[in-house]
Amino acid sequence: MNKLLLGALVSLFLVSCSTSFLKYEKADQLKKNEEFEGAVTIVKPQTEAPPEGAAETTAAEPAAAKSETPGKADKPAAKTSAKAPGKTSAKPTGKSAEKTDVKASTKTAAVPAGKPVAKTTKSAKTETAASEPAARQPEIEDSEGFNGRRPVNDPFRVGEEVVHDVHYFKVSAGELRMKVEPFAMVNNRKSYTFAVEIRTSSLFSSFYSVEDRVETFVDYEDLVPRVFQLHVKESGQLREAKMLFDVEKNTATFWEKKVTKDHGEEEKKQNWEILPYTQNVYSAIYYMRNFKWETGKEYSFRVGNDNENLVFSGKALRREVLNTKLGPMKAIVVQPKITLKGKLNPIGDNFIWLSDDDRKFILRIESKIKIGTLVSEVVSINPGR
Repeated sequence: MNKLLLGALVSLFLVSCSTSFLKYEKADQLKKNEEFEGAVTIVKPQTEAPPEGAAETTAAEPAAAKSETPGKADKPAAKTSAKAPGKTSAKPTGKSAEKTDVKASTKTAAVPAGKPVAKTTKSAKTETAASEPAARQPEIEDSEGFNGRRPVNDPFRVGEEVVHDVHYFKVSAGELRMKVEPFAMVNNRKSYTFAVEIRTSSLFSSFYSVEDRVETFVDYEDLVPRVFQLHVKESGQLREAKMLFDVEKNTATFWEKKVTKDHGEEEKKQNWEILPYTQNVYSAIYYMRNFKWETGKEYSFRVGNDNENLVFSGKALRREVLNTKLGPMKAIVVQPKITLKGKLNPIGDNFIWLSDDDRKFILRIESKIKIGTLVSEVVSINPGR
């Protein structure tokens, strides 16, 4: 997914012919990674079957049940007043101001009645600092709608599932699912579990079969992804990839094991420095939903991928009503672009439609390629609970 969420769809469906998944006797060995497992502990709800990969245990917390049947929603959920659990305020405490007030009241007793008491310069500075919350970091990101790093209105709900039909020349190529699964504890920190799954349709599977899943864990407090795990099962390859963002050291480590029909077994490891508050290519799909996306305004955030540090930017071109299988839906049309080492890296004519509400569901992705246009469009929405 070097071109974020769009390039992946092209590479998955427009490939050489084959009829089934690649067979490999030592497939289990691809899933083992002692270095990653020694650095990462993922604790998931008890009722959820542990996936293949990292050192994972189960917690006593029950898994969330979906409150609605997928496909029943005919439009994105309306604005909700429910606040995310555990939300904290970024405003500084007023202890220093209280101490200053105590000193001032002690001195007032010796001042003649009716004479105003002048505030000291130190007291005035203390009160000003207490009334002004710290600026949101990093400065590259828009701060509207945020309280520090947390969004004022959290767009994510456990149980959310948005299903797309991916088609090429109006022929269904496969299905894309974007899900919000129950919270996990990643190295003892509460984390969102975001999952993306891609599967080819029965027609395209006769040419090339795809059954891929990636899950990325994003810290609840600072919205930074610590980990992702990618599981690829295709006609031409089997692949297991993992990434760890060490936010204390500002480093990224990427591991990959794969076997292909043409080249056999291959392994790769990358390690590079990243900037604070960097997203990975999978968390970026979700992270962009936190912003307001006002028409004509450009929004940016950092992305680390493939040994490089990028800047994802998107401009809200217009608002329109998008006709979907769920009926007409209000949408915001966004055009993304990538900047690498200060230079714009063109990714072609690509567009993303977000629902024009507090949830910002991804309704449509359109990517123009050499021949025709690849389109991923919503067919069902479960807003979660």
